[in-house]
Amino acid sequence: MIRNCGDNSVVVKKAAGACLDFLTGEFDIVKFYGRHTMERNVERVSAGHGTISFGSRRGASSHQYNPAVILADQNTTEDFGNCYGMLFVYSGNFLCEVEKDQMNQTRLLMGLNDELFSYPLEAGKELTVPEVILSYSKHGFTELSHRYHSCIRDHICRGKYVNAARPILINSWETAYFDFDGDRIVSLAEEAADLGIDMVVMDDGWFGKRNDDNSSLGDWYVNEEKLGCTLAELIQKINAMGVRFGIWLEPEMVSEDSDLYRNHPDWVLKIENRKPVRARNQLLLDFSRQEVRDYIFQQVCSILDQGNIEYVKWDMNRSMSDVYAGNVTYDYMLGVYDFLERLTLRYPELLLEGCSGGGGRFDAGMLYYTPQIWCSDNTDAIDRTRIQYGTSFFYPVCVAGSHVSAVPNHQTGRTTSLNTRGIVAMAGTFGYELNPALLSDEEKSVIREQVKTYRKHEMLICRGDYYRLSSPFADRCAAWMFVSKDKSQALVNVVRLDIQGNMAAAYVKLKGLKPEAVYIDDQTGKTYTGAALMEIGLLLDFPKTEYEAYQITLSETVLAKNLTK
Repeated sequence: MIRNCGDNSVVVKKAAGACLDFLTGEFDIVKFYGRHTMERNVERVSAGHGTISFGSRRGASSHQYNPAVILADQNTTEDFGNCYGMLFVYSGNFLCEVEKDQMNQTRLLMGLNDELFSYPLEAGKELTVPEVILSYSKHGFTELSHRYHSCIRDHICRGKYVNAARPILINSWETAYFDFDGDRIVSLAEEAADLGIDMVVMDDGWFGKRNDDNSSLGDWYVNEEKLGCTLAELIQKINAMGVRFGIWLEPEMVSEDSDLYRNHPDWVLKIENRKPVRARNQLLLDFSRQEVRDYIFQQVCSILDQGNIEYVKWDMNRSMSDVYAGNVTYDYMLGVYDFLERLTLRYPELLLEGCSGGGGRFDAGMLYYTPQIWCSDNTDAIDRTRIQYGTSFFYPVCVAGSHVSAVPNHQTGRTTSLNTRGIVAMAGTFGYELNPALLSDEEKSVIREQVKTYRKHEMLICRGDYYRLSSPFADRCAAWMFVSKDKSQALVNVVRLDIQGNMAAAYVKLKGLKPEAVYIDDQTGKTYTGAALMEIGLLLDFPKTEYEAYQITLSETVLAKNLTK
């Protein structure tokens, strides 16, 4: 916290939440860069002399860089070596700097980005600098990740869903995009009920005159003509099938073609006497202003009060521009937090999922309000192995929205099996982005089994220890596993990333098991010692098709437990 104890006003030009100084050491910097639909790639570079900096100036923590960094000894691996982590508990502009000086001392700094920031502070006033979660491991990246996972699960996320089973949902976006009516949403719910899926989410297109992305953001009233009924009636029809209901919102945005903008053009972020910068045909509402937040809050509540809405996907689909004052980026973000706090207090049973063009605001700040965040708009299973791998260094899988989508994939055009898509999506909050009416009976049977499998292992996936077994950026397969706290249960997941003629045998070494214990493969009945699984590994089946995936469940045998007593 910065407090102005003087008699005159001052302007804060730079503020950081944490600073670490190292008198000695040769370090690597591990950071997480990306772009829309390919977030949180892992990059490891040497911390040479001079300054390396990265951050966001986009008004959100961004697709381009995540507000997280690891400073590691140059010989650090997953299981060996010193590493220091910083995770910014903030969802707006940030800056991370690593400087090695002429005396070989290294400084690591994380805080608010000083670009577009100059905060006026009157005498006696205070500025709260967002916190940074720091952690250290002397046993490599895995231990560091486990500490961040536990911290986020136990101390950042709040609400009834932190330790509870989450609804398995199907979202209407890749099913229908804007082309739907009430009957189509009801049909989607009927399919969901048949497949064992818990919830249907009605995505963008249900409000105002919204049939594309050119209008109606800010006009949060139901298009009953399009739905053919009231929202309450639609929800009742869906609930009557035993299916829960969720909805999509983008409260921070406004379309110029909207009643809200026509009535309040001064409510958007804009620089006086300049035309605003448009992106995705929309502008940002100035959430630094209380009257703007109050109006949108009242509109959102009027929607949520119409029926049994149990889930909201909160989206933000463009970056910030037109910053008219040095306090705006900071006050805007605090305004969003204020709105979310009011929403969670009024609707404590509501499950909120954050989203910003996918993973563009995936950070610990949002996780305080939304216990899960849509990991990426890219639902391609192979790309997702890389996106979810990078995400796992700081964030537990229970906060990462991950769904099975249709093929050919809508983002990449790639075709992978339903089995592969399911295994990848089970490394997150599980759900679907497809049209079940287009599936064969065989595919529907696979989905029913996937739902049962996820339900069986959900607590192990969400509360167990997560281990990265390979790097999808460097290895020929993506492999990860979950291990229960008592090490008696494990779920191993492997996705092959390439296929060749006359391939050599492939083994995947496991982690986190008891060396002396005997584990049984629940599918095959084969038994292995924990030491054998960790030192030699599991032999994978030879692939018959591209992008094959395998899921192996291991249980410590009762006989082995008795012998070790």
